[in-house]
Amino acid sequence: MYKIFCSVILLCLTSISRGQEKNPSFRIRTITAGVTLNGLSDTATLLSAIEFLQKAKQDYVAKGYEVQTLRISTQNLYKYLGPSSYDDALPFLLSFDKIAQRNKVILSIGQVLPPDKYQAGIDGWATKLVQRTATISFSLPISSHEIGIHFNSIKAAVEIISALSKLDHGEANFRFTASANCPAGIPFFPAAFHEGKNSFALGLESANLVTEALKNANPGNGRSLLKALLEKNLVPVQAIAEGIAKDLNWPYDGIDASPAPGSDASIGQAIETYSGQPFGSPSTLSACSLITDVLKNLEIKKCGYSGLMLPVIEDKVLSQRASEGRYTLQQLLLYSSVSGTGLDVVPLPGDTPGEVLKNILIDVAALSLKYSSKALSARLFLIPGKKAGEAVKFANPNLVPSVVMRAD
Repeated sequence: MYKIFCSVILLCLTSISRGQEKNPSFRIRTITAGVTLNGLSDTATLLSAIEFLQKAKQDYVAKGYEVQTLRISTQNLYKYLGPSSYDDALPFLLSFDKIAQRNKVILSIGQVLPPDKYQAGIDGWATKLVQRTATISFSLPISSHEIGIHFNSIKAAVEIISALSKLDHGEANFRFTASANCPAGIPFFPAAFHEGKNSFALGLESANLVTEALKNANPGNGRSLLKALLEKNLVPVQAIAEGIAKDLNWPYDGIDASPAPGSDASIGQAIETYSGQPFGSPSTLSACSLITDVLKNLEIKKCGYSGLMLPVIEDKVLSQRASEGRYTLQQLLLYSSVSGTGLDVVPLPGDTPGEVLKNILIDVAALSLKYSSKALSARLFLIPGKKAGEAVKFANPNLVPSVVMRAD
């Protein structure tokens, strides 16, 4: 079923809208509709959201933009389970998944357990969910300012990560994340969940815009050049969204300004363009800080992370530098202290002990609480049979070859 999930994602990314493209280095990664379901049987709300997304996409296509994926996030699953058990909910979730597949949409059911809640057997349930569905992502919350570090949630997350690592050579963890202090309304998966009235948000593939802006930058003008180029491209995107919101009566939450990478768009390259050094070298931290400062201060309506994504095996430069041993897991956490979005798609040894995973998640959770608006997540890939330093390739066409990183 994971291979079907990869096929769904690839279809979404390759059935790109045909129109006169406004900027070949800039794409709309996702239009994400957030919905509040009335219960597990509420397929009507999903179908209404799909109709909205298709119309919104048409509007962007008509104005010359690529739209790579359409997504729906629901409120957190535990809020609409009602009297049903998790196993009772599976047939309903399979129904959601079939609707999503038919309409080339991907779906997030949000956080599956309440904050700081542990439930025995949740790892087995997560395994069945991933095996039986093709489009569904989900998460667990591991920190919040109300509670602090969610140690029970971390215990459950470790068990889920370990269980999913046994599926599809470890790649099933693509659909799960431990989210730390993440707000509602993130358009990127798998941390996405929704609260309140139905609304929508945008996520971008804009790493090449960052590279373009920083080609001739220096410490004196880097911020102003990057801010100007991003706003030049993002303000028109926002104007279209505001028009869609008015015409279709769907509130607009904003743009997650995080510059997601793609097959031909590398945030690692953007950082190296500014620093003049391989990613992981001294000056990497300052480059990450500069880019994030600009993202946080863009004069647009922002939502979600709106920080710097460093997804190790989704970015050709980051994966190459990992293969060269130029940075560590701890350095990624250091860069997250001045940027976002945590530890994303990090390949780790298949035999990484649960205690080590727990401590990694505790560090991510603690870092997320250091600042009031810090949203982080941890999507960790345990690669069965692989040791630190060994090469690894992936079936998912959106993941690039790399090496397994040390977890300790």
